[in-house]
Amino acid sequence: MSYHSLKANHLLKLKTLGDLKAAGYQPRSIKQELRENLIQKIRDKEVVFPGIWGYEDTVIPDVERAILSMHHINLLGLRGQAKTRIARLMINLLDEYIPVVAGSELNDDPLHPLSRYAHDLIAEKGDDTPIAWLHRDDRYTEKLATPDVSVADLIGDVDPIKAATLKLPYSDERTIHFGLIPRSHRCIFVINELPDLQARIQVSLFNILQEGDIQIRGFKLRLPLDIQFVFTANPEDYTNRGSIVTPLKDRIDSQIVTHYPKSIEIGKKITQQEAVIKTEQKGLVKTNDLIADLIEQVAFEARESEYVDSKSGVSARMTISAFENMLSSAERRALLNGEKETYVRIADLYGAVPAICGKVELVYEGEVEGPVIVAQNLIGKAIRNQFLQYFPNPEKAKKDKRGNPYKKISDWFGDGNTIDILNELSNRDYENRLRTIDGLDDVIDQFHTRLSRQERIFMMEFALHGLAEHSLIGKKAMDTGQQFKDLLGSMFSPGSRFEEEDDDDDKF
Repeated sequence: MSYHSLKANHLLKLKTLGDLKAAGYQPRSIKQELRENLIQKIRDKEVVFPGIWGYEDTVIPDVERAILSMHHINLLGLRGQAKTRIARLMINLLDEYIPVVAGSELNDDPLHPLSRYAHDLIAEKGDDTPIAWLHRDDRYTEKLATPDVSVADLIGDVDPIKAATLKLPYSDERTIHFGLIPRSHRCIFVINELPDLQARIQVSLFNILQEGDIQIRGFKLRLPLDIQFVFTANPEDYTNRGSIVTPLKDRIDSQIVTHYPKSIEIGKKITQQEAVIKTEQKGLVKTNDLIADLIEQVAFEARESEYVDSKSGVSARMTISAFENMLSSAERRALLNGEKETYVRIADLYGAVPAICGKVELVYEGEVEGPVIVAQNLIGKAIRNQFLQYFPNPEKAKKDKRGNPYKKISDWFGDGNTIDILNELSNRDYENRLRTIDGLDDVIDQFHTRLSRQERIFMMEFALHGLAEHSLIGKKAMDTGQQFKDLLGSMFSPGSRFEEEDDDDDKF
């Protein structure tokens, strides 16, 4: 039986260097380990990066090619594009356990030791040298690049306290306190936001990446470190905060560009996977696919909006936070009304405005408008576009020879009627108010027949918002909800958002 066929429980029984040799252990580099395990997973048709959606044909094949090529990797992309998640999932390509010299701070391979400690111990005890086992979860080190990171943090420095304690001269290499990188020997080492690392600190990585060794305080010390480096960077950083120095960039073998979800469906998968839905909410709040589509559509609208800084991007975390806020908005309403169950509403989507405001970077024009107004307009634009997936285009409906299905609704508001859809209405009041609008029931009957009662009421509110976004009726935002009225009345109403919405068709 070969060493690599041994199960974890058998490996953990090997306690000495002699046991390891008898089992047939042979050293291999971490890059070789990643490569061979990836080859096996590909042959077995296993999912290599579970939970990563939308990258199946783009980013993941590039990462796999880089691993097969035994390259250091730089993941380049805007915020919220799963760069760090991909790096963390690479530990699944490592062996479950690897042997190390017991007590070694550099994870020394028993058959290929690096440190003075390991050399001395093996010279003293030979095949009786004790070994320990390092789990794959302990072979991942992550460091966020910040301006205060020093060479000593990453590489190491002479430790005067250690020298005094051991009564050693500074010329003795045992006085060195190794930094994060040497301590990550035989591990995956990730530096997040690499451009934020000062240029002089980036220079200290040159030798490690090219020759695999380190230099500390003039010591004639060669440590051929075995590390898989993964870097992450944001393209914005190249111009705003810093840059990757050219010689370092040249030493990073593969640069892989990430991207945002390319479809609503992929965005929904990510949001549903990452959103934290509380147990109480699952029983209290009922939701549907349309509201999830609307949340994803908001992100797509934001990425196209001229009010949002495209260089900064719109993180996938925005839709996750918005979905959580939307559920909490519905939950809060149910609690206020003492209801045991509620169904999501379009009003709950507006309850996610704080999540949107906190996740988008605005350009100057957006700051002038204000983050809340921009967020509300993005929601309106999302409703406008999704409305056309469920109902006929109001502009074309006006010219339809079979009759305009929306005429009764617009006429009802044209007669001077108004209706307030408040955020905290009880289920009964919410339904009653929507049913007072002439023609709204008829539109749902005409285009959506097989709906439950809750779905029907939701679709009625959605249709109302959609008609307002297409300028058939007027809509005014209030602190407590939305007011719908005749379009002409909205145009002359103080504080009305009609004019803003009309102008924003071209802006967003």
